[in-house]
Amino acid sequence: MEIYVVQPGDNLFGIAQAFGVPMSHIIEDNRLPNPSLLVVGQTLVIRFPEEVYTVQPGDTLASVALQSGLSLRQLYRNNPILEGQPTLYPGQTLVLRYQGSPGPSVTVNSYAYPFINQSLLQRTLPFLTYLTPFTYGIQEDGELVSLDDEPLIAMGRAVGTAALMHLSTLTESGNFSNDLANLVLNDLSLQEVLIDNVLTTLQTKGYSGLDVDFEFIFPQDALPYAAFIRRLRDRLNPLGYPVIVALAPKTSSDQPGLLYEGHSYRDLGEAANRVFLMTYEWGYTYGPPMAVAPLPNVRAVVEYALTEIPAEKLWLGVPNYGYDWPLPFLQGKTRATSISPQYAVSLAARYRSSISYDETAQAPWFRYTDENGTKHEVWFEDARSIRAKLSLIPEYGLDGAGYWNLMRPFPQNWLVLDSLFTIRETPLPAGLLRS
Repeated sequence: MEIYVVQPGDNLFGIAQAFGVPMSHIIEDNRLPNPSLLVVGQTLVIRFPEEVYTVQPGDTLASVALQSGLSLRQLYRNNPILEGQPTLYPGQTLVLRYQGSPGPSVTVNSYAYPFINQSLLQRTLPFLTYLTPFTYGIQEDGELVSLDDEPLIAMGRAVGTAALMHLSTLTESGNFSNDLANLVLNDLSLQEVLIDNVLTTLQTKGYSGLDVDFEFIFPQDALPYAAFIRRLRDRLNPLGYPVIVALAPKTSSDQPGLLYEGHSYRDLGEAANRVFLMTYEWGYTYGPPMAVAPLPNVRAVVEYALTEIPAEKLWLGVPNYGYDWPLPFLQGKTRATSISPQYAVSLAARYRSSISYDETAQAPWFRYTDENGTKHEVWFEDARSIRAKLSLIPEYGLDGAGYWNLMRPFPQNWLVLDSLFTIRETPLPAGLLRS
């Protein structure tokens, strides 16, 4: 795999010739909406087929997978043109293998709301070990707020992607409730009702594990939270369900702030089977323009986490989005718009802006002026920034990655991920996860 950065005067035909690959492959892999319109500074992921197969009459995707010694999921990953669908036609060319040695095995999880575009989900599922529908809420009596998750679970199961149940204190207002967390974490009888309801949902819906996400909890609830996670693990692990907990991006044990003080890395790391580090949102809706996940910040969180939690328990959080800020930025007034990496490039193309790359943050950005004369600054992710973040996984020996979230298309991310790693096809049983 090569990541090429578009230069002034480039065109796709010349780039394809220079790398010796079909132009159609670059278009399909990167899902270029207008191949004739490239942006200076835009990245293109270029993969080099090593073995291809021409579909014969009577072939099915399953038969091609069997005779080539590949999984269906790998065939989907190798051939984005399939769109996650098994339909073939005689004469079609499939890539069986790309140049390069298989990378280390990683677990990959991502979150999706029930209203996700189904075509987007279909073509992304083969890159995931787990899909986590977002989210089951909690009522004050321990009952669950229902979630229309069955279509997502079924789509994942059809391509071998397991589902994790997501449990949070998010309310209908869209905010995490520390009062609700306090109620649950300090009432053992209420916890028993809640855990019973969680277990019933895991079993009836066909989930493979539980992901717990209590944010902005009170500092005094840090130890009760860890005890609750431990209680969940003790109930669920013997039945084959791992417990994952999401943690705020801390860099020290005594980091101040409501987001951080209720999360004890050491205690939660001991209690859970896996830990998802939410290493993003430094650049956020109400903050000043900057990278969503600057690499030095991400690295600092990982290095602190490793002082408290074994590397083999950690999943690195990866953002699947960027932000567009109107300028000038005014604290308390300016509100950034969340956008997909693909849309960011289309904005740069529309307003004839060149994309710059911040080598320190390891993130792309650009500025433009809209039709109303308002200036904007955009920070997002591209193939370079994703490779920089994902490279932390083998550097520190982490177990895998978790993406927030799947709702926006980012095809280059999945190409980079698949080129760097071997994506685990089957979740580990809880008995092997427990430590």
